[in-house]
Amino acid sequence: MLVKCETKSNRVKGLSFHPKLSWILASLHNGTIQLWDYRIGSLIDKFEEHEGGPVRGVGFHMTQPLFVSGGDDYKIKVWNYKMRRCIFTLLGHLDYIRTVEFHDEYPWILSSSDDQTIRIWNWQSRACIAVLTGHNHYVMCAHFHPKEDLIVSASLDQTVRVWDTSGLREKRVSIGSGAPSGPQGGGDVFGTSDAVVKYVLEGHERGVNWASFHPTLPLIVSGADDRLIKLWRMNDSKAWEVDTLRGHFNNVSCCLFHPKKDLILSNSEDRTIRVWDVTRRTGIHTFRRENDRFWVLVAHRSSNLVAVGHDAGMVVFKLDCERPLAQSHGNHLYVVQDRDVHVIDLDKQLTGKRMASCRRASNAMTSGMKSLQFNSHNSSEINTLVFYTQDDGCYDLFVGPNQLSGDTHVSAKHGNAKAVTFTARNRFAVLQHSGSIGIYNLQNELSKKFDPPMPTDYIFQGGNNRILLKSEEKIVMYDLTARKVVDEVVVAGGVRYTIWSQNGQYVALMSKHNVLLAGKNLEYYHSFHENIRVKSGAWDENGVFIYSTLSHVKYCLPNGDSGIIYSLATPIYIMRVHKQFIYFIDREHNVNKQRLNSSEYLFKLALHRRQFNDVKMWITNGRICGNAVIGYLKQKGFPEVALHFVEDQQTRFNLALEYGHIEEAMTAAQEINEPASWNRLGLEALRQGNQQIVEMVYQKTKNFDALSFLYLITGDINKLKKMLKIAEMRQDVMSRFNNALMLGAIDERVKIMAEMGQIPLAALTAKAHNLTEYVAKLEEQLEGTEVSAHIPGNARLLAPPVPLCRPKAGDPGNWPLLRSVKQIFEKTTFENVPLPPDNFMDAMEEPEQTEKDAGMWGDDDVTAGAEPVVAGADWGDMGDLDLGEDLPAVDVAPVAEQGSTLTVGDSVEGKWLRARKLPADLVAAGEFEEALGLLKRRLGLINAEPLEPLFKEAYWATRSSLPGPPQAPSLHWPLLAEGNPKSRDVVPVIRFTSKAIIEKVKDGQKLTTGGKFADALGIFRSALQAIPLSAATDATDEKNLLDMIECAREYVNFTRLEVARKQLGPEALARNIEMAAYLTCCKVQSKTHQCLALQLAMFTSFKAQNFVTAASFARRIVQGSWGDQGAAIVPKAKQVLAQAEKTASDAHAINFDARGSAEALNVCQGSFKLIGASDAVAQCPFCASKYLASYKGKLCETCQLSEIGANTLGIQLRPL
Repeated sequence: MLVKCETKSNRVKGLSFHPKLSWILASLHNGTIQLWDYRIGSLIDKFEEHEGGPVRGVGFHMTQPLFVSGGDDYKIKVWNYKMRRCIFTLLGHLDYIRTVEFHDEYPWILSSSDDQTIRIWNWQSRACIAVLTGHNHYVMCAHFHPKEDLIVSASLDQTVRVWDTSGLREKRVSIGSGAPSGPQGGGDVFGTSDAVVKYVLEGHERGVNWASFHPTLPLIVSGADDRLIKLWRMNDSKAWEVDTLRGHFNNVSCCLFHPKKDLILSNSEDRTIRVWDVTRRTGIHTFRRENDRFWVLVAHRSSNLVAVGHDAGMVVFKLDCERPLAQSHGNHLYVVQDRDVHVIDLDKQLTGKRMASCRRASNAMTSGMKSLQFNSHNSSEINTLVFYTQDDGCYDLFVGPNQLSGDTHVSAKHGNAKAVTFTARNRFAVLQHSGSIGIYNLQNELSKKFDPPMPTDYIFQGGNNRILLKSEEKIVMYDLTARKVVDEVVVAGGVRYTIWSQNGQYVALMSKHNVLLAGKNLEYYHSFHENIRVKSGAWDENGVFIYSTLSHVKYCLPNGDSGIIYSLATPIYIMRVHKQFIYFIDREHNVNKQRLNSSEYLFKLALHRRQFNDVKMWITNGRICGNAVIGYLKQKGFPEVALHFVEDQQTRFNLALEYGHIEEAMTAAQEINEPASWNRLGLEALRQGNQQIVEMVYQKTKNFDALSFLYLITGDINKLKKMLKIAEMRQDVMSRFNNALMLGAIDERVKIMAEMGQIPLAALTAKAHNLTEYVAKLEEQLEGTEVSAHIPGNARLLAPPVPLCRPKAGDPGNWPLLRSVKQIFEKTTFENVPLPPDNFMDAMEEPEQTEKDAGMWGDDDVTAGAEPVVAGADWGDMGDLDLGEDLPAVDVAPVAEQGSTLTVGDSVEGKWLRARKLPADLVAAGEFEEALGLLKRRLGLINAEPLEPLFKEAYWATRSSLPGPPQAPSLHWPLLAEGNPKSRDVVPVIRFTSKAIIEKVKDGQKLTTGGKFADALGIFRSALQAIPLSAATDATDEKNLLDMIECAREYVNFTRLEVARKQLGPEALARNIEMAAYLTCCKVQSKTHQCLALQLAMFTSFKAQNFVTAASFARRIVQGSWGDQGAAIVPKAKQVLAQAEKTASDAHAINFDARGSAEALNVCQGSFKLIGASDAVAQCPFCASKYLASYKGKLCETCQLSEIGANTLGIQLRPL
């Protein structure tokens, strides 16, 4: 028994292998169903909806993502493992359910129960179509025949019955068959004539627990409580007992035929699994377990795997090793096929010439063969050794000519051994059972004998006159000539196979999960561990080790770098890798050849060897660009290499910063144009002392405080004065004060303090600095308060610090730049390497169109009498802090120096914005640009045009106008929902409340009911676009608004589909049916609209003669609940269903699965095509509409606001 997976759990009562994936279902005595990946031995999922005791039966569907289970709660449940839930339950059995299974072809489920009946269910119509009665005790199991219309059942009434279901098939198997006409699907409540008993097999003396068909022959095997296994044969007219197998000491709980070998497997409560030879009808082998009884046994249909359930879990195992016996040398492959040794010239063909015959297997369960070796030291003839595990270890030596003819047959020379291997041109070593090693010549004669330097379990080839000795986990290289140990290594798990390179310079030592790479003298290179089993490997001509696991083909370089080349559906055994081709053998012993994508590992190898011309070739032609390769280049210290073929600007930016190339980083930052990138660039530029770039970054990111400090420490007073003007425009009081402090502008500080109501401080400052023009006015407001006493006697002028060095005219003031890493490509003529035509760029990404030359301030001085320049080319209106696009420069008028006009507090709009800054608040305050910037960050807004009328509507909803005196303008007064203009906390009136949006949606629903889809589309989209301009009062209100996003989105897509469908011409009939079908997938809120969509799809399909599709919609109407509306439509649906079942065909092929779940289907809202389960998906960050990945970066067609696939913060409808 070769155990592949063993689990610990409650008692396992039912098992089922997935037909394609490496999964197995286990139903437990405690009511849980477990889904395991037996390849890696991990639990994937658990299903726990059965109540009331054990789940005794479970079974996968052959093609659909479904499985069925039946338990002691009398329920049969059908599950969708992709949706991870039960999709429906079948009720009808009156007692415990023993077994359940799907039919391979028909939409049937077969169940057996302790209520003495067998039932057949149609899982599509979810109805019982047949009840098989006849057993008069518990029915312990029932199984479909794999090919014929037969069922076999076993019962505790001591009989095995075979049932003929051909009548049921002829009557019931049709597309869209509905529920059966009778109460139980047949002629009467006691049974049905559609499935009749064909044979009753009597012979067991006690209750029969299990019976199963042979997969190809007319045989049945049964096991019973009389401890016997009986073999039955049947023909068209009768069935009879062939033989009885005896050996179990307790009740036989399960038995079956092996799907690929002439074997019967049985398990029993006597804690054994027994293997029987079908031909000889004798026991071959017994597997025992000390404490656990076995309950169920199942075999994989297409592989040699068997699973058994016992009291403490389950075991997945194979009876024999499937590894092919083969070895390649040069262009020749030596392989055992059908117990014959064949020689194949891989350069010519994949089939070869027969050379010799191997021994016959000792039994039908195991082949008995362990390995095949070829003598690579002898070029004059063919020498092969075949080693067998039978007879306690033996071997066959074949010596044949190099040129084989059609009638060549080499006779074998036999011997006994624990292991054998070739050591020289005419010598091979034999590990004898005594522990000694004998050296034999090619006549199989002993030449010499010696005792190894250590207890040896096995021997492997070690080179010319050398062998590898295995002792537990240790491998020792032993020189036969010098009689000494060359070197030794340890491989965890113990070495199973050794693989030498063609030139003998490298060896791979492979255990179950570990591989060690070494040199010809066993010097250690690298070792690695795999979580799943390593199956095979081969060295290519470049010294790279290519190996296969159960699921992947991988590579490993001598320096330890590794990666995945491609994935595997089934395991393969690699024999040779040569000139980018891989030669391998599958488990059916077929030899295959396949092109190998070796670009990645050859690129890494060239980089490792510093062969930069080869690196250039693979960069240009290999199509290996990707994050993994870029990460590899960074890890190995070659980030500059990546810059020569990376086009993604974010990646170029990261790489350039990593090796200090500030100019490359600035170019990439201009393309990206995001605050985070500018900030990182500023830090690096500051580290390098590049004052110009630091200044530009601070301008781009509107980092005013840092910019002011930069001008202070560099002594640029003129630009510091500009910062003071900008702070005044921005109404940033603290920034104004700090700039005035750094400039030493006393009068400006006095004005700021006066405007802020700090009259005593303003007067104190003015008097201390003797600013007489301000003192008089300020003392008037002090109302007699004297501040002179607070002026210290030793007061000194607070002057700004003076920089140690000021830049001269024309000098940018940059510090000496860091020396960047030496250009790798300059040494290897890489400087002008042309990029590949497609530049390895993602086709779904378009670079942002930003200005390349971001303007910076000049060094012009502000001359006397000239109007001061406030900002450079990249600075816009400083009153708006939206960091989106650059705004045009604003000319600032000179500020009057005389007088002290002091202004007062915040406006009402300023008050509500100080408390809350949602988009609705910004729009109500008239801050449209800031609102758009916030929506861009939160929703990925790229199209603001639809929002213009909504912004105006929301703005005017908060405005009132009071007529003023004659010849005077009207007074504008904001409308408030909470507070009054004198209050500190105020909230504006919100135009688009949740109630208003719901009313909009209701208006659209009325138009939809009336069939005015174009008008309804405009209303639903307007409601969807208005939601970001709403504000929730509490959590419930917020939930209602979020629900409205989903509701409006579904209706927008619903009406878009119908509008687009109506625009189709008569020639696009198939597309018309398809889009009508997609309407039924929209999750619209109204039952009326759901019913109308189904009705439309049904009639459209029926008129176009797509009867199968029409039947699926008719069935959904019949099975649905539609209220008063259903009274009119359900009879029509039944008529359509009856008519469609008569024809059961589709005249037009459409991309729609009529049998699938409508809830599970996703339609791309850009192309109106189905999104496959494996297709990459992009979503709108606002409305969550789904698109194919090719639509990433485009405008969402549903909301017409956001960028598809954008990474955003998400919608916010109330303060956090």
